[in-house]
Amino acid sequence: MIGRIKGILIEKQANQILLDVHGLAYEIEVPMSTLFQLPDMGKEVTLHTHLVVREDAQLLYGFFENHERTLFRLLIKLNGVGPKMALGILSGLNIRELAECVRRNDINALVRLPGVGKKTAERLIIELRDKLKDWYQEETEALQDGTSRQLSGQTNSRSIREAEEAMIALGYKPQDASKAINQVAIRLEDEGQKMETSILVRLALKGMTG
Repeated sequence: MIGRIKGILIEKQANQILLDVHGLAYEIEVPMSTLFQLPDMGKEVTLHTHLVVREDAQLLYGFFENHERTLFRLLIKLNGVGPKMALGILSGLNIRELAECVRRNDINALVRLPGVGKKTAERLIIELRDKLKDWYQEETEALQDGTSRQLSGQTNSRSIREAEEAMIALGYKPQDASKAINQVAIRLEDEGQKMETSILVRLALKGMTG
């Protein structure tokens, strides 16, 4: 099992990065929460990893924070939840928000995540209740700080396009992704904030799952 990896970031896109480790490039699947925290291209990064071995592929999943990997491992142990869905859940909700959904039995918030149906949402709530109880009363300051800072500038069409592509990669329908991103973009433009892909996606996901 590959538990951790350190290398130079040479490529990143929605849900996948390429890390150069002494000349060997690793493709690593990552949630949006990790993607937002990555350094600039050419910088060194260390990720906690989880290796999934299938008959047709070996897939490496990377996480900026260890608790993200812990939650990922909890999720993929649940019946009907595979790595792709687990990444979608981690991309749409941080661990505190997921814990709050579980505490409140908020099925509606969970079914808004790509690929999560009512039965899966109910199973998530039942099976994660005891495992996430320590997070129930935690504040979500990290998310709020990352989405509320004031930035100057005008609408960046490239950032909007990249944000829509990121939402689609997470499993949202193109029309839903476009609508969610455009709503956020209009609000940011009205507030005089700069359009950044990470902020657009984070706010759009929060709006769709809140």
